[in-house]
Amino acid sequence: MNIREQYEKLEEKILSPLATLSKNSKGRLKAEEKCSIRTDFQRDRDRIIHSKAFRRLKHKTQVFIAPEGDHYRTRLTHTLEVSQIARTISRALRLNEDLTEAIALGHDLGHTPFGHTGEKVLDKITKSGFKHYEQSLRVVDFLEKGTGLNLTHEVRNGILCHSSNLVADTNEGRVVKLADKIAYINHDIDDAVRAGILSFDDLPKECINVLGKGHSDRINTMITSVIDYALKYGQIALEGEVGQATWELREFMFKNVYIGSKAKTEEEKAIKMIETLYDFYINNLEKLPNEFQNKIERWGKERVVCDFIAGMTDRYAINEFLNIYVPSPWGRIF
Repeated sequence: MNIREQYEKLEEKILSPLATLSKNSKGRLKAEEKCSIRTDFQRDRDRIIHSKAFRRLKHKTQVFIAPEGDHYRTRLTHTLEVSQIARTISRALRLNEDLTEAIALGHDLGHTPFGHTGEKVLDKITKSGFKHYEQSLRVVDFLEKGTGLNLTHEVRNGILCHSSNLVADTNEGRVVKLADKIAYINHDIDDAVRAGILSFDDLPKECINVLGKGHSDRINTMITSVIDYALKYGQIALEGEVGQATWELREFMFKNVYIGSKAKTEEEKAIKMIETLYDFYINNLEKLPNEFQNKIERWGKERVVCDFIAGMTDRYAINEFLNIYVPSPWGRIF
């Protein structure tokens, strides 16, 4: 047996009945020869990490648009925190940690510049709508490398089902969906306090009494609750007193940070910028990069323009806007 086959045998011995075995994957969109060293899920993880879409996450907004300061989360650091939390849960439950990690690292690849603000704009102005979780799947299926990454069904399904009311086929995918919420609720509190939008005293006392006062205390409480529930009932969920406190804290964040707070002071500018860029490219398709122009016949101009804008980082979108609409000083050498 080669190394991959030996590891697949090891999975059978050490993983829980709740886990997804690598050898039982439903496979890829296009069949390909297996690696002699890595399992299919390990290969998926590596393909995501080495993708350009993954690298661009470091310059995409999490909550705060163009923050002054090096310690605010970006979409990339959010992704890494989700991965850490999801892997902790999966390891404790003896789920497939490689599958969990691949889903977590790929779940936000389709996010737009300026976070959910950009997503809402594209969803509003396009006939077919726009959801970041659907775009994340589109990135790994079609856009990255021009032909997609050809990932396994289980990773693709987990990426698609990490948001909204969708439910993943695997327990690993369900873990990532909860880890996503655990991560952003807690790190967004951290960033909001740093920004002066909240103080720790503002947090609802009834939630803090259950979850804990500190960042790591709250995360540990939530993770422990997910693990305990799964061990007792065989299901991935955040229920009971801890679950109720978590969802109430999430609602508090929506009311006090995500909607209408100082964190959103630049939102109107971002909205106008995305709308303006979309309108420009829809009416000037020849200005799109060749790799996107070549896809118009297959996908239609609206979808291709959405693909191009969604792939932009915050600073790339700003630079495109400046190049198109702001006059350059006379004599400037390009």
